[in-house]
Amino acid sequence: MTTSLHWFDIALVIASIVFVMLFGLKFAHKQNSTNSYFAAGGSIPAWAIGMSIFATLISSVTFLAYPGAAYGGSWILLVQGLMVPIVLVGMIWFIVPLFRKAIKLSTYEYFERRFGFGARLYGSIAFLLTHFSKLGTVFFLVSLAISQFMGWDIYMVIIIIGIAVTFITLIGGMEAVIWMDVIQGFILIVGGVICAALLLFTPEGGPSAVWEVAMRDNMINVGEFHWSFVELTFWVMAINGVFYAIQKYGTDQTIVQRYLTAKDDRSAKRAAYIGVLTSVPVWTLFMFIGTCLYAYYQIEGAEAVAGMKADEVFPFFIATELPIGVKGLIISALVAGAISSLDSDLNCFAAIGVQDYYVRFKPESTDRQRLVLGRWIVALAGVASIGIASIYAFWGGEGILGVLFGLYAIFSSGIVGLFLLGLLVKRANKQGLWVGLVVCILFTAYAVLTSSKFTIDGEKQILLDLGAWNFTHHKYMLGVYSHLIVFFVGWAASYLFPKKEVDDSLTIYGYLKDRKAAK
Repeated sequence: MTTSLHWFDIALVIASIVFVMLFGLKFAHKQNSTNSYFAAGGSIPAWAIGMSIFATLISSVTFLAYPGAAYGGSWILLVQGLMVPIVLVGMIWFIVPLFRKAIKLSTYEYFERRFGFGARLYGSIAFLLTHFSKLGTVFFLVSLAISQFMGWDIYMVIIIIGIAVTFITLIGGMEAVIWMDVIQGFILIVGGVICAALLLFTPEGGPSAVWEVAMRDNMINVGEFHWSFVELTFWVMAINGVFYAIQKYGTDQTIVQRYLTAKDDRSAKRAAYIGVLTSVPVWTLFMFIGTCLYAYYQIEGAEAVAGMKADEVFPFFIATELPIGVKGLIISALVAGAISSLDSDLNCFAAIGVQDYYVRFKPESTDRQRLVLGRWIVALAGVASIGIASIYAFWGGEGILGVLFGLYAIFSSGIVGLFLLGLLVKRANKQGLWVGLVVCILFTAYAVLTSSKFTIDGEKQILLDLGAWNFTHHKYMLGVYSHLIVFFVGWAASYLFPKKEVDDSLTIYGYLKDRKAAK
């Protein structure tokens, strides 16, 4: 679907990228310490942090994948997002104060204080591997879409976006990242609303006709409700969503680091709620866009999209149906979604590199040295992300990287189980934890190797085919099982080793004690 854009649309897209780079310069002079570079000096208002959390969660994958899923007749992806506010209401009130009190910068410092350096190492490596995998996917998909819209070479698009993202993160630090996220978040919302409005009011018959078609063909559904973990049912996605919410808001550096940019606990909590309560309506909006797309082409004539994959229809609509100016705005929103996700990852990579490794092995280093190293890590991570996206493009998808990232999943599983074990079980110790992690790694290795098909020598094949003994449950349940194994096996195994006194402030019980004493 390569199309030629009007010069005005091209100018809008280019202007948006140039604006990103100039915006970074605005904050460059403030980045004179690690506190300002990684935590914005703890001075960002709650609403801005909330918008930044929102923009980080709503990537270009949301922009492209959600409409595609809904066009195909399923809103089941939304179920995962709906679990986030449910879990958040029950957890954020103590998670935020815990991290703001227990850590300096890195989420995984908490893991060390609770279970030793090995746990910190495991957590930080898990974050780096999973987010490099995500970064490569987001980078590749948005570059592919933009190259098709603009008619540009995909490698050129990768380099341009990579330079823009790296520049704003390198120069402006976390403060520039957050305020850029605010702008990009609003662009995403405006772009989505414009698309939804055009799809609702353009077809003959307007919104009532769109709604009639959607209801007639049962286009709004959230999956089957029967208890089966083999298929992608409502319950599989709901259970997965619960653990996704805990992982994102309790163990993910991109979110936890934003808690530290607020001036106090109350502001940080408010920011978390704003981020979630903004994300859910926008996720719903993009699902709705997909349903409207289906109705639009049913009313206007489905011949135009005959034979297309579901996730190709929304880009086709943008390229062929939107007026001049609006098309450029929507593509700019797509770019904004990518940048708001990628810049967060780069800054967090640097924070982890400095705080989890450099400071530990060179504690006598000055703040200036740490800041310089942080900038170098941003630059190198930016170059690496360009390389990963280019490899994706070369292979036409994951290719051999699919094998690598599958193996990464084996050795980075169970993070939520680790976090909950430390938070909820005072009797848990590092020896029991490592028993749980070993069992988890072995189980995950078995499940991944016996269920996942990877492209090897041009053919899709299972790496370890055990026939009837293959792991057959849906892949979304694998993560759930890994967390549960670490939690329950680690809990039980801890009783095999001597009891050790635990700092109450590192558990939920310490927080509850402090809260009771304050009343």
